[in-house]
Amino acid sequence: MNTPFSLKVYDSLNGNLPPLTPIQEEILRLKKERNAILLVHNYQSAEIQRVADYVGDSLGLAYQAEAEKDADVIVFCGVHFMAETAKIVNPSKTVLLPVVEAGCSLADSCDAAELAAVKAQNPNLYVVAYINCSAAVKALADVICTSGNAKKIVENVPADREILFVPDQNLGSWVAAQTGRKMRLWPGSCYAHVLFSVKEIQRAREQFPGAPVLVHPECVESVRATADIVCSTEKMVTFCKESAADTFIIVTETNMIARLRQEIPNKKFVAGPTATCACNECMFMKMNTPETLRDCLKNMSPEIKLPEDLRLAAYTPLKRMLDWSK
Repeated sequence: MNTPFSLKVYDSLNGNLPPLTPIQEEILRLKKERNAILLVHNYQSAEIQRVADYVGDSLGLAYQAEAEKDADVIVFCGVHFMAETAKIVNPSKTVLLPVVEAGCSLADSCDAAELAAVKAQNPNLYVVAYINCSAAVKALADVICTSGNAKKIVENVPADREILFVPDQNLGSWVAAQTGRKMRLWPGSCYAHVLFSVKEIQRAREQFPGAPVLVHPECVESVRATADIVCSTEKMVTFCKESAADTFIIVTETNMIARLRQEIPNKKFVAGPTATCACNECMFMKMNTPETLRDCLKNMSPEIKLPEDLRLAAYTPLKRMLDWSK
């Protein structure tokens, strides 16, 4: 029996962006007054992406944060671990997060004290930490990775070291298959990415025959197996730009389509459905709104602060990732 909802289809924008709202105009004014740069993750709303200085995935945002020299303030529209990452590489700058409670189920699945205990019992483990983790977990890692560079990072790990991949078991299993490296996998996952349904993706294929299915590696193995390509959000942009297809089924957080529509306005995108919904939005990413962003710039809070010893410990594996990814 078919599910009761219709698939959510985003038609071509054809360059027709709506005019800026008064709040968006105020955000742009406050950015200028504060000498602030606005870094925005792909999973933020279209309204927030519209006023960003840079929109990207975790790797691109990490590079952008590291390279930022001129701004006094970095405002990070994403979740808490992302703003921490910006602070790790910019200790002298003010780093703001519009909603400090914007967390991450994946980051929460790996407790730093538990990881420290595992390392103490297994001193030869080489810890590869997906960037979706807390600063405290990063500080315990040997190297950081993102979904876009995880394969390359793991391939650089010394062959005589046993790898523990934290915290995403789904990304870890995909990387293990891609590299042939056996790895211990931490039992964590992103609540949003594990909701996608094979049955519903097949329904989308039937409704849009010939439309490539792009799947994020945080999805479970059975969903990844349905894909035409498994890739990071950044590689989704490249694939859709270069493909001859005019319609794509995007199996990741639905707001990714806002960026795709802005950068590729002449194509159509279908939101990857779950068993119960035609789209899949992260409740933590949704906590950031144009209103909270404006208030953040107006009040210069909430500010992200880290103890210097923790920041330095987390910077070493993060810097190693940035160097290995070049």
